[in-house]
Formats: sequence, structure tokens, C-alpha cells
Amino acid sequence: MIEIEHLDVLIIGAGISGIGAAYYLQREHPGRSYAILEARGTIGGTWDLFRYPGIRSDSDLHTFGYAFKPWRDEYAIATADKILAYLRETVSEDGIDDRIRFHHKVLGAAWDTAQARWTVDIERTEGEGADPELVQVSASWLFCGGGYYRYDHGYTPHFEGQERFTGQIVHPQHWPEDLDYAGKKVVVIGSGATAVTLVPSLAGTAAHVTMLQRSPTYVMPVPAKDKFANTAKRLLGDERGYALTRRKNILKQRGVYTFCQTFPKAARAVIRWVNAAKLPAGYPVDEHFSPRYNPWDQRLCAVPDGDLFAVLGAGSASVVTDRIATFTETGILLASGHELDADIIVTATGLNIQLLGGMTLTVDGEPIDLSKTVAYKGMMLSGVPNFVLAFGYTNSSWTLKIDLLCEHFCRLLSHMDSHGYDMVWPVADPEMETLPLLDFSAGYVQRALDELPRRGVDGPWVMSMNYFHDVAMLRNGPVVDPNLAFEKGATKTRSETAGGVN
Repeated sequence: MIEIEHLDVLIIGAGISGIGAAYYLQREHPGRSYAILEARGTIGGTWDLFRYPGIRSDSDLHTFGYAFKPWRDEYAIATADKILAYLRETVSEDGIDDRIRFHHKVLGAAWDTAQARWTVDIERTEGEGADPELVQVSASWLFCGGGYYRYDHGYTPHFEGQERFTGQIVHPQHWPEDLDYAGKKVVVIGSGATAVTLVPSLAGTAAHVTMLQRSPTYVMPVPAKDKFANTAKRLLGDERGYALTRRKNILKQRGVYTFCQTFPKAARAVIRWVNAAKLPAGYPVDEHFSPRYNPWDQRLCAVPDGDLFAVLGAGSASVVTDRIATFTETGILLASGHELDADIIVTATGLNIQLLGGMTLTVDGEPIDLSKTVAYKGMMLSGVPNFVLAFGYTNSSWTLKIDLLCEHFCRLLSHMDSHGYDMVWPVADPEMETLPLLDFSAGYVQRALDELPRRGVDGPWVMSMNYFHDVAMLRNGPVVDPNLAFEKGATKTRSETAGGVN
């Protein structure tokens, strides 16, 4: 029998979550062996995968960046190349790059209680186009930091007549490097963060850009540069200036979200007033920028320095709110009877949610159905031992949550070390009331809810989207919990305590 390599922790994904996990792990547990498995050939996840014009963050980098590494650029809303540079600097200066194994796609992981370890099936290639080979690694812990959507396929609904269109149809997730849109008529279907980023980036070079939306999205201008941050950095230095700005922005994010959810009518009025002030006089604000839902029922789209409003005012771009009847040879026929001419159609229609990167999980030979599990503290799954799932905030900067759950993970490891435990798993009462994992009305979330874990209604089973709640629970709260089962050494069965939902 060939002995396979064993690691203490196997981190899946070399994006912002996986890199953060590696940093905390080696800082708090420098003696532990670990590796990062990355299916692609480079780090960065989202920030390397997406290549469409203008791709940027929609959160400020003082909160989207790591707590342990200051963001030094003068721009708070940053382009993908700057975020990638930040991540590359992180892995280089902390020695994380030596732990990354590229072109390692995880296919599945099987937990064996008798051995208290995972055996992980991996498809490894030597590079693009090479034949894959199947290899195995075992690990005491799995940390899944591979994001929440399919990397190989963006979401595109079927459009009637799309095969008739004689121009190019492009999805932003698979943007062709050689796409020439200069002097061409471009229609961008969608109204989310990708669409509002693309439109001002294409406008000016394209002959005209039309953002075609079925219904409006809340859009708010934000300063691309944070004057407070740049002043604080100059007066206090990088470290202290960053820490102060980070605290300020965390409070601001939470305050805006709470205001919008508590006083939705007032929030609507404020957003409308700001939009109207940025648009030409007489612009139909209500038709194109007043959604049916309340602010922050879906993510509010930030536009740096109001760039979207600027191109609308200049006439190089426009917004059309209507439904698609059919594609034609030369564009799109709308339900209203109006036709949009197009040389290029961009389907900025969203993502396909996929947790775990499509990998399968089994525990003692039994397949794990994610929809039958319950999320514990937003980072573990009921009945799944020695497993962490990195899932950030939907109503704030993603990385704020990742920092906290990585801290908690390291505290959990320390507790297990000090008590001689080999395994731990959350135990959910089968009679416990559960809800869909996310209370978020965005289409890409709603399409996938039936496939995702559930959440509880109180205690550690709540899928918290509140940073201050999570600081109390994950950073300052106890690790030991009646909902956690710890074991020393091998056990014959966990069936009586594994937990789950029916």
C-alpha cells in the first residue's frame, strides 16, 4: 500500500479567503503543516478570473483588505490589478507562496472517523493543456476557501432567438482578451455590480452603450479616494492610519445598512435625491433607478465618483428598463416593441452559486447533502467533522467575516490541542427550526437556496451578517459550546451525535 502525504490542514483555494486562512494558521500555529490547493495556475480567485474592462471592488479596500495588512494605495475603491498586487505581496512577504500547489483541483474528500482524517482526491495537471492525473492527500482538517460560485460557467438565462443574432454575445466571466468594441454599439444586459462597472468603462470607446435592465437596482456614488484614509495615513502612518480608517468604515457600513433596513422609505428618498442630483434635469429617475424592493434587500451598487451617472449625462451611455421579447439578427426586440441595435451583447446576468467548488464530501462512507446540513457560526456544517467553510458578508465587505472566522478557527485548534481532541463537529437538533441559509433576494442567491445548507434562528446557528455580533461570538466568545461534539482518538461511530436536519 502506497503511503499518501498527510497534512495537518488542507486549504482549498488561493483567493482572498484561502490566503487569509494561511496567514492566520501559520501565525497562530507555526508548527502545523499545511498546503493550499488551487485549481487554476495563479492566485487571486475572482480578481484574476474576471478580465472585463473596469473590473474593481465595490467595497472599500480598508475593509475588504485584511486586518493584518494595511491597504496603502490612495484609491479606496480599487481595480482588480491593484487587488491582485496586494494579494501577491501578501503571499510573498509571508512565505505563503511556497505552500501553494497550482493546477490541483479537488474532486472530493472522504472523512474516516477511525483515522480522524480526510482523504482528498485531487486532479493534478502540470499546466494548461496537460493530461490530468489523480493524486491523494490526507489531512486532519479541511478549510474550504474556494468562494461561492462556479468558476467555469457564469449564469446566462435562455434568450428567445439568441441564435439569430449575428454579432458577438459575451459573458463578463469569460471576457475575450481580443474583444474589439471600439466604435461599436454595445448592449449590456443586467443592472448589478458587473453591469454598472462595465457601462462607464465601455462608454467613450464604444459608439454607444445601453444598459438593458428588467428592473432597476439601487445605485449610489461613492468617492474613489477616501480623504479621511489618506489624511490619517499621512498623519499617523500606514498601520495606525489603516486601523483607524478600517474602524470608521466598519461603523459606516453597519450604519448605512441599519438605516436602510430600519427606515426603508427614508433611505429610498435619500438615494433618489442623490441619484437625481447626479443626473441631467428631467431624467426619468423613478423609471430607471427606483427598485420595487427596499434598499439592502439586495446589495446596493456603488459607483466610484459617480462614473455611471457621468456617462449617462454625457450621452455616451443610456439605460433602458424593459423586458426582452427576442433577439434579432441585429439586436434585441423589447416587449414594448422598441428595438435596440447592437454589434455586441454582454450578458451581465450573474453567477451560478456553487459551494465547495463542486467537490463531494462523504463522512464514514455516507455522502453529505449540503441542503441537509445546518451552518454553525457561519463557518462549520452540522455533522461534518474538522471542516471549515469560508463564507463572507453579503451586506458588507466579504473579508471582514473571513478575518473573524479564521481567528476563531485558530482558537478552536488551540483548544483541541490543549485538551487532546482529534475531532470536532457541530451537532444540530433534528427538530430545530431552520431557514434558508441567506436572507437575500438577489436572483443568483434565490436560484440556489435549495442546494445550500440551512441556518437556525438563534444562537450559533444564526448565519450572522453583523460584524459586531461576530466579533462578540467569533473573536471574544468561548470556543466550547454545547452544540459542538469533541472526541479524543478514534471512535467507532458518530451516528448518535452527528446531527442534521430532515
